[in-house]
Amino acid sequence: MNRRPVLVSTGFEDPTADVVIAELNRRRVPVLRFDPGRDFPGLAALSARIGHDGWSGRLTVGERSADLAHVRALYHRRPSSYTPNGDDQAARFIAQENRRGLGGVLAALPGCLYLSHPLAIARAEYKPAQLASATRQGLRVPATLITSDPAEAKSFASEQVTIYKPLHAGAYQIEGEPAGIWAAPVAPEELNNAVSHCAHLFQALVPKTSDVRAIVVGERVFCARITAPPGVVDWRAEYRNLRYEPIPCPDEIRRALLLFLADFGLNFGAFDFALSTDETWWFLECNPNGQWAWLEDAAGLPLTAAVADLLENGESTSD
Repeated sequence: MNRRPVLVSTGFEDPTADVVIAELNRRRVPVLRFDPGRDFPGLAALSARIGHDGWSGRLTVGERSADLAHVRALYHRRPSSYTPNGDDQAARFIAQENRRGLGGVLAALPGCLYLSHPLAIARAEYKPAQLASATRQGLRVPATLITSDPAEAKSFASEQVTIYKPLHAGAYQIEGEPAGIWAAPVAPEELNNAVSHCAHLFQALVPKTSDVRAIVVGERVFCARITAPPGVVDWRAEYRNLRYEPIPCPDEIRRALLLFLADFGLNFGAFDFALSTDETWWFLECNPNGQWAWLEDAAGLPLTAAVADLLENGESTSD
């Protein structure tokens, strides 16, 4: 690759990365796609040296390679984790060395735009930190309690209509099948000593007419109103019965979103808001590496072009 490449770090099946890579290919921007957790050190090979200008060397994947000193951007999508190839001590040691070796070099490339930086994404995935930042930026946040105390949980739920939602949307299975844990109402009488088994996030239910997914790419903000059937608390549980429409982002919300991203050092965020009956935007959460490809057609938002613009140019273009 003679021209500055874009590295795309993601798993084998990633439709969101697929559409971005197709657009970069159309623009003749060199792309090197790989999955660090699965490809290294088998299909992929690393050779990196430190110098006055930072890291140099090559990352080779199959028959393609990239000059580490001249990487244009790294699109950190959803790579596999560095997992041990075995249960023994040596396998665990190797996995950690790979993570800190390849992962460490990729996190310190000179002159590289990150979408977004892996460490920034990891820090922003903590919902308590998100809620604190959103409050600092002036966004409206529903009353929230994080607790492992059953009495505190019961007291909070008795003060207002309350929902429970997980602090992390990790893998979860029911009878061997993947399942999602959606936000759902919880009554005081449902809260018992099981609350003491781990931290729980409880939040006041916003009386809403619809939701908004706001996608921020660099400094560009795209918003879609999502209308679910009446009574649905978490629209993700009703994907087949949703209506979408693009809507403008109020100036004060846009400013707050950009400040939020700057607070975490992010270049991307997928924000969820609840719109109350008086059209107030209530901040719920931000996924620093959230999905967006389905909104391209559903709401008519030019998201692929926006992501490709940022990766190609290292900057966003004006709306």
